[in-house]
Amino acid sequence: MTAAYPLTWLYAPGDRPHVVAKALTSGADIVVVDLEDAVDPDRKAYARAATADLLGELPPIPVHVRVNALDTPWAAPDIAAVARAPGLCALRLPKITSPAEVVRIAERAVPPGLPLYALLESALGVEHAYAVASAHPSLRGIALGEADLRADLGVRDDAGLDWSRSRVIVAARAAGLPPPAQSVHPDVRDLAGLATSCAHGRALGFLGRAAIHPRQLAVIERAFLPTEAEIEHAETILKAATTQQGAQALPDGCFVDAAVVTAAQRTLSLARRR
Repeated sequence: MTAAYPLTWLYAPGDRPHVVAKALTSGADIVVVDLEDAVDPDRKAYARAATADLLGELPPIPVHVRVNALDTPWAAPDIAAVARAPGLCALRLPKITSPAEVVRIAERAVPPGLPLYALLESALGVEHAYAVASAHPSLRGIALGEADLRADLGVRDDAGLDWSRSRVIVAARAAGLPPPAQSVHPDVRDLAGLATSCAHGRALGFLGRAAIHPRQLAVIERAFLPTEAEIEHAETILKAATTQQGAQALPDGCFVDAAVVTAAQRTLSLARRR
């Protein structure tokens, strides 16, 4: 069963079944089997077949499959091979630029209602973020693909992506979707940099992060879990909300209303993972 607030999404290449098997026991909340960027063209068919075989049985944790981009010759065979598999939880659709692409996949999905996630990896995709996020009830989330987006925009440093990040976070919320997970940190050895980047992403409004190596998982989880001080503050807010109705101010000056209570409840839900 998917965690109420999944924090870690571990990518594993579909043409390396032994790596996928290790990912399933890594402690990640969700494993994303990748048929796209991580697989060379001459191994696409093997990756597809191996993934379909893997998903013939229920895995120990939720598995998503990132299929190839919809304008490639591999996308349709990918979807046909895995969509009916009993072990598949969701399809991740890369390089989405319009709501029509989501609707097309959703309306042809077998079984109907198969959960979909859209990855926005270009300026056009970001411009259409809300339209994509609200395109179809089968769409359960959106996220950025920052490597492609960085190349498309010609961004020279990480701060150049912050506007796009905020745009996608706002679009998800406006469409009633969960907060997006942050895009991968590509240097698997730079755990200090990963922690710093996660802290920035959390401040922007991301919840959780995609990873490309198991060693990144613990850093990501720590970064997005509430601190002891945050837990204590949330408990104080909820206690105050149950003893007095309406908006009020706590002794430390914090103003408590319905929105603050909702945030405190989410904090304590996340804290239960500790």
